[in-house]
Amino acid sequence: MNPSASIITALLCILSASPGMVTAQQRELTLEECFRLARQQNIAVEQARRSLDARQQHLKAEEATYFPKIDLLAGYNYLGQPLEINLQQVKDGIVEGSSQQAVSSANTVYKEITGNNLPQPVQDGIYNTSKNIIGTVYPNYNPPLSKQSYFTAALGLRQPIYLGGKLATARNIASAEYQSGIVNVELVEKQTDFALAAAYIRILYYNAVLQSQGRIVTAMERNERYAASLVSNEIIPPYQRNWATVALTYARSRQQNMALEKENALVELKRLLQLPQDTVLTITDTLRYRSLPNTATPVEFWKGNPAWKAVDSKTALAETTVKATRSLNLPNIFGIATLNLYQRDLPVITPPWMVGVEMQWTLFSGFSNQKRVRASKLLVEEVKLASDNTRSLLEAGATVVRNKVTVLERDLQSLAQARDQATLTTAQVQERLANQLSSVKDVNESLLLEEEIGKAYYAALFGYMLAAAEYYNILGTPRQITTLLQ
Repeated sequence: MNPSASIITALLCILSASPGMVTAQQRELTLEECFRLARQQNIAVEQARRSLDARQQHLKAEEATYFPKIDLLAGYNYLGQPLEINLQQVKDGIVEGSSQQAVSSANTVYKEITGNNLPQPVQDGIYNTSKNIIGTVYPNYNPPLSKQSYFTAALGLRQPIYLGGKLATARNIASAEYQSGIVNVELVEKQTDFALAAAYIRILYYNAVLQSQGRIVTAMERNERYAASLVSNEIIPPYQRNWATVALTYARSRQQNMALEKENALVELKRLLQLPQDTVLTITDTLRYRSLPNTATPVEFWKGNPAWKAVDSKTALAETTVKATRSLNLPNIFGIATLNLYQRDLPVITPPWMVGVEMQWTLFSGFSNQKRVRASKLLVEEVKLASDNTRSLLEAGATVVRNKVTVLERDLQSLAQARDQATLTTAQVQERLANQLSSVKDVNESLLLEEEIGKAYYAALFGYMLAAAEYYNILGTPRQITTLLQ
């Protein structure tokens, strides 16, 4: 065993319950202390808490989505060739337009002087002359506007103004997931408590059986010694002593196997408590019968069960999803702004800043949004059915387990009477053996019968305690089983 690991773990276990204790060996480890230690160290519980923390951070992130978003925009572009003005494509239009403009200008001047328009032959002459001159001097190439590469940098701001309720819906979804995380922590803690209770009850069961088996082994040892003395005095033949030896050997073997089963139960308990396997735990208490209070099952108890709350919490999430899918049909309006920081070799000169309003509205999406709305509505119906089904299962489970407890109580009463009778019978047979009226084999058979009835009694008691723990677990309060184990 690793001494340091054992001492540290024992200190954690005991100090978590009552400061001032030194080692685990000095004090009985109670189930209540196991519950407290599991809250601190159980991996499943810690995992659920981390998930809750993540959902809380997600909720905070969604609550900050209404603040403006500022981005640094920068880009480098390289063109296959410089940007050019295609003058050749517009040559005919420019030549024609310029010629017509020359005729119009000359006619306007002449009319201002004479009050009459230029004669048509003169206008035609001006038109043809202008056309020939412009056509001759018109460039026969396309001039470039920029270099082949340019770089720009700017700050862009985008402020949501109206998003059709999308931001509020996203926050509601995050809030619903956070509430679901809280319930999930409760559910994991409840499941861990029930697993701890079951493991602890199993150890108490093995303690009780080992105690009972120890009495049987002691009685068989005494019977073997008595048989040996009878053989040495030539009162009984040696083979009768062999019966006692065989019975004792098998009884010791069963005792050792039961001790190993207890070790396995301790291994499971240490796993739930996240303790090193070389930790020494002291649990010597035995399983004893205590009656489950005969009270009626609380009305609507299932509302306090985390299993039902976990399913019911999904209802709010599903209803919020319906609103989210409906909001997809509404427009999005943003306020936008840009501040130019740097530009190089850009073919145009842009203003230093710009503000505006931008709208985005999906007018047609192939009816996908409508299908999403229908799907989310069906999801709400599914969650409500799951909630009703969970409630029905819990109500039925509570009734079934309560009836199971009643059946096991009746079995315990009959087995307790049988155990007392078997103990009395063994004592009587031993007394007859002392008076030479019974054989050693008779004593062995009586002890074996007493052992089997004792095992049956403790097995029924074990099932009874597990059923009681399950009943409290269905009620949502598995820790209440400690009232039957004190």
